[in-house]
Amino acid sequence: MDTTLGADEVLQLIRKLQSSGSSVNKKQVKQNNPELMRNALFYFPSWEHALKNAEI
Repeated sequence: MDTTLGADEVLQLIRKLQSSGSSVNKKQVKQNNPELMRNALFYFPSWEHALKNAEI
């Protein structure tokens, strides 16, 4: 799989979503930002792990 983001970029984008008041709900992110979800699942075993690593 080609990744378009690095692991740090994924975490930064998750934090940015959270701080801007956007939903970090898995279903919402998958629908609104599929690229972020694909990359997050490439680097982390689950969306929940990605959130935990982003300290959310």
